[in-house]
Amino acid sequence: MNVTVTVNGVRYSRDVEPRTLLVYFLREHLGLTGTHVGCDTSTCGACTVLLNGKAVKSCTVLAVQAEGAQITTVEGLAQGDRLHPIQQAFWDEHGLQCGFCTPGMMLAAVDLLQRNPNPTEEQIRHALEGNLCRCTGYQHIVNAVQAAARAMSAAVGAPSGGE
Repeated sequence: MNVTVTVNGVRYSRDVEPRTLLVYFLREHLGLTGTHVGCDTSTCGACTVLLNGKAVKSCTVLAVQAEGAQITTVEGLAQGDRLHPIQQAFWDEHGLQCGFCTPGMMLAAVDLLQRNPNPTEEQIRHALEGNLCRCTGYQHIVNAVQAAARAMSAAVGAPSGGE
C-alpha cells in the first residue's frame, strides 16, 4: 500500500506492507532513527511522536493509518541550529542520562505544553505517566518541562521588532 505523510515538514510517499507499524516506517523507510523502539507493546513510550499535533505511541499505529497526517519526530523539534525549548531545557536541567527515553519524553512534553502552557508538577507527572525512564528518577525531567514552559511563555510574551 502507498502511504503519504508529512514528517517534520517534508512530504514522503512510500509503498509499505499494510502491517508496518509507524515506528518502523519512520525508522526503516525514512531513516528517522530518533524515534526509538522500546517495547513494541505501548508500555514504555520511547516511540512517542506527534501525529497531527497529538502525542501517540507510534508502535500502536499502522503506517497506513497515518495516511495524509502531519507527523513530528524529535528530529523535527529544532529550528535549524536553534534547539526547541524542550530540547534546551532537557540539556540545561539534566533531564536525560542514557537518552533512550528522551525523544518520547520530549514529544509527550511538547504535546502537554501545547495544551497547557503552565502545567503544575502533578499535571506534568500525569502527562508523562506513559513514558518510562529507567535512569533519572524523573525529577530532572519534570524540572526540564517546567523550564521549557517558562521559556515558551517568555518567548510568547517577548516584545517583537525593535522595542
